[in-house]
Amino acid sequence: MRKSSAKPSARRDPYAALRYRNFRLLIAGRMPAQIGEMMVSVGVGWELYERTGDVFALGLVGLVQIIPVLLLSVFGGYAADRYDRRRIALISQLVLIVCSLALAVLSITDGSLVLLYAVLMLIGAARAFNNPAESALTPLTVPQEQYLNAATWNSTVWQSSAILGPAVGGLLIALANDAALVYIVNAAAGCVLVAALLIIDVKQTKFLAANERPLQAIRGGWQFLRQSPVILGAITLDMFAVLFGGATFLLPVFAKDILMVDATGLGLLRTAPSVGALCMAVYLSRRAPFERSGHTLLKAVIGFGVATLIFGVSTSFVLSMAMLILLGALDNISVVIRQTLVMTYTPDEMRGRVSAVNSVFIGASNELGGFESGVTAALFGPVGAVVFGGIGTILVVLGIAYWVPSLRNFGKLGGPTAPPAEPEPAEQVA
Repeated sequence: MRKSSAKPSARRDPYAALRYRNFRLLIAGRMPAQIGEMMVSVGVGWELYERTGDVFALGLVGLVQIIPVLLLSVFGGYAADRYDRRRIALISQLVLIVCSLALAVLSITDGSLVLLYAVLMLIGAARAFNNPAESALTPLTVPQEQYLNAATWNSTVWQSSAILGPAVGGLLIALANDAALVYIVNAAAGCVLVAALLIIDVKQTKFLAANERPLQAIRGGWQFLRQSPVILGAITLDMFAVLFGGATFLLPVFAKDILMVDATGLGLLRTAPSVGALCMAVYLSRRAPFERSGHTLLKAVIGFGVATLIFGVSTSFVLSMAMLILLGALDNISVVIRQTLVMTYTPDEMRGRVSAVNSVFIGASNELGGFESGVTAALFGPVGAVVFGGIGTILVVLGIAYWVPSLRNFGKLGGPTAPPAEPEPAEQVA
């Protein structure tokens, strides 16, 4: 009998990473904690506006939280490479729980707004240490061949939280007519992650030398990134895409003045990117890895810029919704590829510092993206601001494609032990 020449199915096991106990525990703890984080954002915004009626008070929320992230993340990355990452994440979560309870007390007692902002700043400081440690912890919970699937599940959890968190937060505020319940529920959600971290059993393969000074170690992290154009290019690409493609910051203006929809329409517009990202995450978990990951990454971010541009000129609610769903889906391709690149090709002893740089880049671009959108909207109007952002995103992709050919030519994720032009191979996680 003649043998069939058909190729085997390219579909992957979508639950591959979840078959590892430590990763299941991490995801199970991370999801309620991230939902709680989204709830707190809604609660703080609602309470501040109720108490002050001042939009500037809302703007300060992002500022007081991003400042400690920018100042302390590099030290958080150093700590994640020097000490036990699980313990750092555990301590950080305990601080976040205490802060959430403090917010509840301030809400119940109508406490000082100065104290409220101080608590928010402490939350930012805790995240500066938590984010690098937790990001560097993920590769220790699954084998290297499952990094892509793990990154997809991380993205799925994040996007699900972005959809559920605001909805649950708004519901709790409506039930209690107060934000205190939101903060208490968030503290309980943080306890779930604490319990998961206590049960997880992972071993960090390498620590920094005890005699290596912090500043020397931090410089070593930056030096590694400079010598790793694929990783640095992917992080930079994502940063500028967020910076220029900030259509979501101007959604209230588009909803009211251009698309002529009410608060329900605005809610749908806000949810659309997360819906697109979630659908893409489900799709990516079931398909084979991209054979030309670098090329796919660049095309996805160009598509993100084009979708942003079309959204900017659209006057149709249906078309605007479609473009927001599409840009969310394309952005998720970028996120999954970038996270997998960082996990796969960063040596274990560097993961904390590289994750810290990534946190600074993305955190800064989120806040600066809002500022950039506001400034350009004031100068050119909301349509001009979004169109400018879409064109800017496309130009950044073309620039990085030209200046970082190793990223453009990068092949299958998880294939070679190191991406092109990197000085040394990443070590296999035990």
